[in-house]
Amino acid sequence: MTVYAYVDGPLGEMLLVGEESAATGHGGPTALASLSLPGQKGAAVVQDGWRHRPEAFEGIAAQLRAYFAGELTRFELARTGAGTDFQRRVWRALEDIPYGTTVTYGEIAARVGAPGAGVRAVGTAIGRNPLLVVRPCHRVIGADGALRGYAGGLERKERLLGLEGALVR
Repeated sequence: MTVYAYVDGPLGEMLLVGEESAATGHGGPTALASLSLPGQKGAAVVQDGWRHRPEAFEGIAAQLRAYFAGELTRFELARTGAGTDFQRRVWRALEDIPYGTTVTYGEIAARVGAPGAGVRAVGTAIGRNPLLVVRPCHRVIGADGALRGYAGGLERKERLLGLEGALVR
């Protein structure tokens, strides 16, 4: 069953969407499918048939609060496996970027075996990351150190990197 909730945070009201299995029942573990920010390019939109269940996201919401308070550096939660094989490889590489650091699009391309012209494909895959904040695509920057391409907006990318102490300006 698809469930959703809204969680307030310093980047605005975030929409969390997840899958709650019949086996876990109400309040059981929810696998996060999407975390969207207001005005985000490609943001999830609540659909008919989805259930509003804030209690299903209590653990995720607690981790988000701890992250924004500077007390959490890595999210530990179940995620759903949407995306192509290539996108999932790129997204796994994002999850390996340590808190407080940045890497370039070219570095991610090399890590997933797509150097050179693959940088553009990596950028596209990163742009389709459905789990903003949780899967840290904000930690990827241009080769020249410039902040580039964040579906939630460059101002939010800058705020997240500032929170983590990773701004390279």
